[in-house]
Amino acid sequence: MAEISRVKPPIWFWIVCVIALVWNILGIGAYFAQVSMTSEIIAALPQEQQDMYANLPVWYMIVFALAVFGGTLGCMGLLLRKKWAYLILLISAVAVVIQMSYVVFGIKMPNPMTPLVIIVSFALVYFSKSATKKGWLN
Repeated sequence: MAEISRVKPPIWFWIVCVIALVWNILGIGAYFAQVSMTSEIIAALPQEQQDMYANLPVWYMIVFALAVFGGTLGCMGLLLRKKWAYLILLISAVAVVIQMSYVVFGIKMPNPMTPLVIIVSFALVYFSKSATKKGWLN
């Protein structure tokens, strides 16, 4: 039987975990909204956006998926109080940086959410590392 940490996290730990999980589930929603865009939906977009979607490389969608599904899995790990949440959230954060760097520098698409997404992803990495040090994760 796995050893369970005897250090009880404070209530705000659970609140942060739930909010972070919802944030990442919204990211999954954005991912599915993008991958399920029909040609009719794309045709209704301005030409610049049509060109952008037509030219997105496959690796971008893989990194996008890794960012949002990794973030969700990592948050689930936090809720389960597992140390592995740190590694998953770190991988997700690296994927976020790659994805957002391509959005900003590759396709030069201004997005006011970009800094927030990066900050939240690294805040979750820090949060998981801190929770491990405090004995809240096992």
